[in-house]
Amino acid sequence: MGKSLNPFSHSSKDIAAGFVVFLVALPLCLGIALASDAPLASGIVSGAIAGLIVAWLSGSRLSVSGPSAGLTLTLAAAIKQLGSFQAVLVSIFLAGLLQLIFGLLRVGVLASFFPHSVIKGMLAAIGLIIILKQIPHALGWDADFLGDEKFLQSTDKETTFTEILRACERLEPGAILVSIAAFCAIFLWNRKSIRGNKYLSPIPAPLMAVLAGIFLNEILAYVAPSMALSDTGGHLVAIPALGGPLGFFSQLPTPDWSFLSKREAWEVAISIALIASIESLLSLEATDRLDPERRVSDANRELLAQGVGNFLSGLVGGLPMTSAIVRSSANVYAGAKTRLACFVHSVFLISAVLMLPSILNRIPLSALAAVLITLGFKLVSWGVLKKVWKTGFEQTLPFFVTLIAIVATDLLTGVAFGLVFGLMIVIRMNHQSAITVVSEGDTYLIRFAKDVSFAHKPSLKRILGQMPPDSKVIIDGTGAHFIDHDILETVSDFYGAAGQRSIIVTLKNLRTKRMSAWGGVQHGKLQKPIIGE
Repeated sequence: MGKSLNPFSHSSKDIAAGFVVFLVALPLCLGIALASDAPLASGIVSGAIAGLIVAWLSGSRLSVSGPSAGLTLTLAAAIKQLGSFQAVLVSIFLAGLLQLIFGLLRVGVLASFFPHSVIKGMLAAIGLIIILKQIPHALGWDADFLGDEKFLQSTDKETTFTEILRACERLEPGAILVSIAAFCAIFLWNRKSIRGNKYLSPIPAPLMAVLAGIFLNEILAYVAPSMALSDTGGHLVAIPALGGPLGFFSQLPTPDWSFLSKREAWEVAISIALIASIESLLSLEATDRLDPERRVSDANRELLAQGVGNFLSGLVGGLPMTSAIVRSSANVYAGAKTRLACFVHSVFLISAVLMLPSILNRIPLSALAAVLITLGFKLVSWGVLKKVWKTGFEQTLPFFVTLIAIVATDLLTGVAFGLVFGLMIVIRMNHQSAITVVSEGDTYLIRFAKDVSFAHKPSLKRILGQMPPDSKVIIDGTGAHFIDHDILETVSDFYGAAGQRSIIVTLKNLRTKRMSAWGGVQHGKLQKPIIGE
C-alpha cells in the first residue's frame, strides 16, 4: 500500500488533529441534540458512528461527519409532527436508504456543478458565522448552543447581531479572562520556537487553549469565586451523567417501526435525505478546496457513506448526520492527513463521554469559543478576500453574494442565492461574447463566436434591428457547433424582411442540431433558414 493511502502513515499528525476535532465536535454534538429536542446521547452516538464507520467509507480522506446544525429545525418540527423522536428515528433510517439509492444512481455528479466562487464564498461565510456566533460565548453569554449557525437563532429568537449586543450588555469578566488566556495560549503555541520543538510540536494548540482556560477558571474559583464560571450559569461543557456504557446505551431511544408505513414518516425522510445530501456534497467540495494536497473526493462514494451512517444512526437512536464543514475545516487546519483523524475523533468522543465526563465538564465554553474563533479567521482571512477580489467581477460577485446570503439566512439558502447570481453572470458574459459584430463601410459581419441558444435571442434581435438600410450583412455561424432553433427563426425573419430595407444578406455555415425519433442527435444544415425545411 502506498504511503499516501496508508491510514497509519501519518498517525502522529492524525491523532493530534483528531483530538482537536474532538474538542470542536463534543459541544456541537450535545448542542445540536439539545436544539433538536432529541436526547443528548443521540448526538454523541451520531458523532461516534461518523468516525468509527463513515470515515472509512467516505469519499474524502479529510471530511468529518456528524450531527448537522442545518437539520435542527427540521428535526424539531418532525418530532412535533410525528409525535416522538422514536418515530423520527424511522425517518432517519429511511433517509439513509434514500441516500444509498442516490449514491447508486450517481447523483453525486451534482457536486461538480457548484462553482468554485460559490464554494469559496461558503467557506468564508462559515468562517464569519463562526466568529460572529462565538463572540457572545467568548464574552460569557451562553444562551444558545455552541454550533447554532442560523441568522435567526432557534432557541431565543435573537439574530446573530442582536445576540452580540445582548452579550455586550451582560459581560462576564471571568469568561473574558478565560477567552484571553485561551487566545494567548494559541498564539504562543503557534510560535516558531514551539513548532520547531520535536517534543512540543505534536501537542495541538487548541488543547493548550482549553487547558489554559480550565486552569485559569480553577484559579478564579479560589481567588475570586464570584468571577469563576460554573455549570449553574451554563458556562461550562455539560455532559449528562450517563452511568457508564450501560447507562449510555440505556438512554438511546429505539425506532417506532409502526411509522414505517405512514406517509408522514416518508415525507420527513425525503426532507432529511435531500438536505443531508446537499450539505454533504457542499462540504465535500469545500473540504477538497481546503486540502493542501488538492485531492479530489468521490462524491457518489460520499453519498453511500452518508447513507450507511444515517441508516445505522436511525437504527441505534442517533441524530442524522452530514459531512460537516466546521469539523472538516478544523481537521484540515489541525494538520490531518488521512481518515485516521476522523476515526480518532470519535474514539476520543465516545471514550471521554463514557469515562471522563467530570473532567470534560470543567471546560469553559469561552475557551472553546476562542478555539473556534481562531478557526473562523483562517477561513475568512484578509488574504482570502484579496485573492478573490483580484480574480475579477465574475468571481467576486457570486463569492460575496454567497457570503452575505449565508450569514443573513442559512447555508442552503445562501448557496442557492450564490448559484443564481453565478448563473446570471455566466449568461451575461455569454451574451457579450457569443455574438460579435464588425463593420467596414456598409458591410457588416455578424459572427457567432460560440454556441448560441434561445437566451441569446434578445441580443441578436437588437443587433439585427440596428442594421442600416442599403447595407450588406453577412451572418457567419462557422464558430458555433450548436445554433438553437429560436436563433434560426430570428435569422429567418430578418432574412425574409431584409429586401424591404434593401439589405443584402449572406448566410454562412448556419448549423443546428435536431433530435431524432430514437433519441439520437442529427446535425442539419440550413444555409437559407426557411423554417420547416
